[in-house]
Amino acid sequence: MQTLTDGYEHWRQKTSEDGICWLTLDKAGSGTNTLNKEVLTELDCLLDQARKESPRGLVIRSIKSTGFIAGADIKEFQHLENAQQGAAAAARGQLVMQKLADLPCPTVAVIEGFALGGGLELALACDYRIAAEGFERNLGLPEVQLGIHPGFGGTVRAVRLLGAPLALDLMLSGRMLSPTEALKVHLLDRLAQPESLDAVAREILLARPARLRPPWHLRILSWGPLRPWLARKIRAQVRRRARPEHYPAPFAILELWMQHGGKGSAAYSAEARSIGELLMTPTCRNLVRVYFLRERLRNLAPKQTAVQRVHVIGAGVMGGDIAAWCALRGLTVTVQDRAVEYVQPALIRAKKLFEKRLRAPGEAAAAGERLSVDIAGDRASDAEVVIEAIVERLDAKQGLFQQLEERANADAILATNTSSIQLEEITASMRSPERLLGLHFFNPVAKLPLVEVIRGEQTDPALLAKAMSFVTQIGKLPLPCRSAPGFVVNRILTPYMLEALRAHGDGYQLETIDQAAEDFGMPTGPVELADRVGLDIALHVIGILGATLNTEAPPLLKQKVEAGDLGAKTGRGFYTFTENRPVKARDYPPPDDELRDRLILAMVNESMACLEDGIVEDLDLLDAGVVFGAGFAPFRGGPIRYAIDTGVEQIIARLEALAVRHGPRFAPRPGWRQINSVI
Repeated sequence: MQTLTDGYEHWRQKTSEDGICWLTLDKAGSGTNTLNKEVLTELDCLLDQARKESPRGLVIRSIKSTGFIAGADIKEFQHLENAQQGAAAAARGQLVMQKLADLPCPTVAVIEGFALGGGLELALACDYRIAAEGFERNLGLPEVQLGIHPGFGGTVRAVRLLGAPLALDLMLSGRMLSPTEALKVHLLDRLAQPESLDAVAREILLARPARLRPPWHLRILSWGPLRPWLARKIRAQVRRRARPEHYPAPFAILELWMQHGGKGSAAYSAEARSIGELLMTPTCRNLVRVYFLRERLRNLAPKQTAVQRVHVIGAGVMGGDIAAWCALRGLTVTVQDRAVEYVQPALIRAKKLFEKRLRAPGEAAAAGERLSVDIAGDRASDAEVVIEAIVERLDAKQGLFQQLEERANADAILATNTSSIQLEEITASMRSPERLLGLHFFNPVAKLPLVEVIRGEQTDPALLAKAMSFVTQIGKLPLPCRSAPGFVVNRILTPYMLEALRAHGDGYQLETIDQAAEDFGMPTGPVELADRVGLDIALHVIGILGATLNTEAPPLLKQKVEAGDLGAKTGRGFYTFTENRPVKARDYPPPDDELRDRLILAMVNESMACLEDGIVEDLDLLDAGVVFGAGFAPFRGGPIRYAIDTGVEQIIARLEALAVRHGPRFAPRPGWRQINSVI
């Protein structure tokens, strides 16, 4: 066996005795393989060498435990100055992929773990693809989530291999497939156990079976006369999820297919030009920023010994779903409540979650076995994390934590899931207040990624670090916050919902108000959001935040709660709900710019107040919290980034105009002047 490593920093090459060339990617200085300029340049040279040496076959694989290739190096996006540079970078990548596709010998990509974006595009340029057996969804083309689309030939090769419907679906949605699913749709040629992957690769290269291609009825959908018909259907579906002015990438993907049908050299050139243009859009810039904000939150927590046992007190929607999520992530969890009948609904929801998320044989059943009922709370004494999720009443929480500090392990994290009560109020009756911190999850727990990790004045820093590590362990994003009324997310969402109700009092129709927010890019309007949160909970939070915000709940909200119309959970709130969907009028007046400003700038101004009060350390963490916890339009980059992109002076002027018309609640926060002096 001949091995060549000299001159190559990221790739290892060897030629086995049977004449097969093995290229192994091990990107230097990184725990994850990505395709940056240096990696692609080295691959280009290795492919030139392979063409000269004419091996019997060529294998591309990874040595990283994190997977095959996670995609292009996103950091390089930040150095592009114009669309031409972006197009040129894509074209260089395309040339390397085409060189791989044009090799006279057969080629195979051996995939173990993630193969995303450019990584999957590289695999598509190979003749064959094999992967380790598994049910984790780790194969996909998720570039649309960064405001772009595949740029190394993926918009062409995916259609050729899979047919237009599936290829477009994967690119437009960014969804991922498991190896098992990918085999069924013919994205992969074979599956194998990890230890057998090399042997299967050798077998395929020597046998040279027919290459995969979509059946004829899928191929003809890319025929010119049929493309407009399918594109119209898909475009209508995409428009229900995204607007071209907010998210141009999905519409660019459709346009590329409409024009070229995944065929011809012009399709590659158009792909490069298109991605170059998309890379320069504010949407891409902000989505890339949000990507790095996510990475920052993931990396905030120090690596510590993994937690094994969790005890949750309170089996309501929040407590039960927190317990289920922890069990889903592999922890042993006990749930405590007043009686078994209060826990049963949580167990039913947990079973549905496990069956939906865990696809490998036996995994859902195993997760169910990790989740058990503990009415007496006996297992609290040996749990490493104890999470309280009982009724949002100060006296109840104080009494519970007085008991817990006696019963729980001395090293255990004692955490409250309170959404609004300050930790210092809860610890006032504790002998060891340094043991308490907040872990504020958001509903629905299985979908929303953020957890506010709240530190009180006396919280033990070591315990806080352990809690941050725990949140990361269960696959959530930890946002460190100082204890303050409403913390970050509720503090910022409350003025948003309050302003919606004030606007309704001024004569705006409910549907018009929600439409104004959705036009801006919010996933849910403030009226519907209040209904989904629960009007009783909204009223309680406003009561907690009243002094901080210098406000009180509108009479209409109090009337709704007194009447028992609590929102989606009772089927009636501001809207009537049918099958968990609000029934909204179809015809209503369109929103105006002032209404949009009232809603959005209420959040933006309160975001600055959070920064001024030191609830989070910096504006990036603030933006991260509001995007991942409050759903602030990701393509805007967060409330502070939105203000900076709009122009801080313009934001100040708009706030001052609103303050004249609607009162001092819109007075610009002093921090705007300070931030304006440093940007």
